[in-house]
Amino acid sequence: MLIGEDIGILGAGVAGLAVARALALRGAKVTVYEQAPEIREVGAGLQISPNGVRVLAGLGLDPVSRAVRSKGVRLMDGYMGREVLYLDLAAYRPNDDFLLMHRADLIDLLHQGARDVDVDIRLHHKVEDIDGDEDGVTLNFEGGATARHGIVLGADGLHSKLRPMLNGPAKPFFTGQTAWRATVPALGGEPEVAMVHMAAGRHVVSYPLRGGEIINIVAVEERSDWIEEGWFHEGDPEELRRNFSNFCPGITALLGRVEQVSRWGLFRHPVAVRWHSDRTALLGDAAHPTLPFLAQGAVMALEDAWVLADCLGKLPLDQALPAYQMCRRPRVTRVIEAANANARNYHLSGPKRFLGHTALRLAGQLAPKQAVEKFAWLYDYDVTAE
Repeated sequence: MLIGEDIGILGAGVAGLAVARALALRGAKVTVYEQAPEIREVGAGLQISPNGVRVLAGLGLDPVSRAVRSKGVRLMDGYMGREVLYLDLAAYRPNDDFLLMHRADLIDLLHQGARDVDVDIRLHHKVEDIDGDEDGVTLNFEGGATARHGIVLGADGLHSKLRPMLNGPAKPFFTGQTAWRATVPALGGEPEVAMVHMAAGRHVVSYPLRGGEIINIVAVEERSDWIEEGWFHEGDPEELRRNFSNFCPGITALLGRVEQVSRWGLFRHPVAVRWHSDRTALLGDAAHPTLPFLAQGAVMALEDAWVLADCLGKLPLDQALPAYQMCRRPRVTRVIEAANANARNYHLSGPKRFLGHTALRLAGQLAPKQAVEKFAWLYDYDVTAE
């Protein structure tokens, strides 16, 4: 159904580049428009669970060579530095890849993958307006340039131009949480696991990247002052250290090595009610921004990309886009709800914290495999097999 179909994609992030390659592999003529002057990502790690790795494999891409294969997730008491629960992925899911990967490396992998199948990637193209009719979609760019395509896909993130056209203005709300993000050089010998140090109203996630050469840090705290949304606002390393100074020595020492840090406010966005029109569709953060408490933002974008391309490749257009939304919306809604629950559980205080950590310790001692399998519904999902 896609041979020669002319498709325009807004945004050259994870969702945009993944769907571009998926569509081109099915025969479409694909153009990606990116408002930035270059395709680059800086200073950020991400986790790719098996459901995302399967999509990359389905696209013919190999992320494993560019990532650290995680052996597990270690939940820690942030104050004492004592283990609460270890999710032993190597023991109970030995055939699955849980990858710790620098975002820049994933973008580079997807970018090269798109170029290898002749996707036309046009930088410095900022969309100002989108006009659709029964025959196609016209894109109007800053500076006066225009382009027209049979189908246009919005993979343009939180500030999508297409989403408000389909759903009206978004109404996100500040969660009362601020996140800090940094990387530091590794000292050597750090375990190949994701560490989550939990405390009342705050937590710190850390894990190795790039063969263990650097450590990725994400620190989240509850605070009342509003912080602007977006990843690239510069923060003060000294403020970061002050705000987490009551954590265990391992974490305070880690934060003591931070020289540069970004800071952003976490906002909860509703999942878009309407994901498509007759010739347009949303995917990734443009459709369903996700809080970073289940490590599924990039993975959901990958799943979206595969399902959208698959629907367009197998069904007539008037059936493909509704089928895509019908398949994806319940799935991402469940993932977002699980991420929101994790945020609450990481930040317990008082008696709830004692009871919650005690329950986790007992689960790890009595039923360690079942603790790992709690999210089997998430990790076992394979959009490439459907």
